Amino acid sequence: MLRIRSVQVLDGYWLRLALSDGKSIDRNVGALIRGPVFEDLRSDYAQFRRARVEHGTVVWPGDLDLDPDVLIWNGPAPRGDAGPPPDRLVVDHPTWPRQEAAS
Repeated sequence: MLRIRSVQVLDGYWLRLALSDGKSIDRNVGALIRGPVFEDLRSDYAQFRRARVEHGTVVWPGDLDLDPDVLIWNGPAPRGDAGPPPDRLVVDHPTWPRQEAAS
């Protein structure tokens, strides 16, 4: 099971994730941090920059987190040998209209 080992916050809402397989991937999560629960992260970029890793995923103060499979694969982890996740990806929720993420 592939999980996140460390996170580095980049410009915009990009995160550089170091994975348990040794690979590093970049994810823009701007489209995922929507709604009232994430308002502090969107309105105060300093709060967003407080990202850290706990239990294999990215978390923020206030008990906020994102599913590690969504961060890594943009959805459920594939079964079998699907190959590595993409190196760079704007992640989003499949049922939400796509929005251009800040870069």
